[in-house]
Amino acid sequence: MTTNQNNQKTILIVEDDDSLLRVLVDKFELEKFKVLFASNGKHGLEMALKNEPDLILLDILMPYMDGMTMLGKMRERNVWGKLVPVILLTNVDPNSEIILQITKFTNVFYMMKSDVDIQKIVYKVKEVLS
Repeated sequence: MTTNQNNQKTILIVEDDDSLLRVLVDKFELEKFKVLFASNGKHGLEMALKNEPDLILLDILMPYMDGMTMLGKMRERNVWGKLVPVILLTNVDPNSEIILQITKFTNVFYMMKSDVDIQKIVYKVKEVLS
């Protein structure tokens, strides 16, 4: 885990929508998180394995590698990868086969992008990390 001496938690945001990514990064930095980010699953996986953040906010539908593939590769790597909390932030229907499969993983949570505002995302991250 990359929590530093001041108990500052590190989150990785993997999101291909540039405007949403920027808003999330800015908001979590204001909330005193150390923020890492990637705009696709391939880069997100590299960042995750290198930095082992405390939590990952993960979109599902992305270029180069989707969130489902990224999560699967992370979960098969090591103890950290099996246990790190992941919040899926997506517009994929919660009853879709993808979501039903992915939420079977340990420590995976789901938030529908269109149903939440930024403050609710911050609240969920804090709740999962507490």
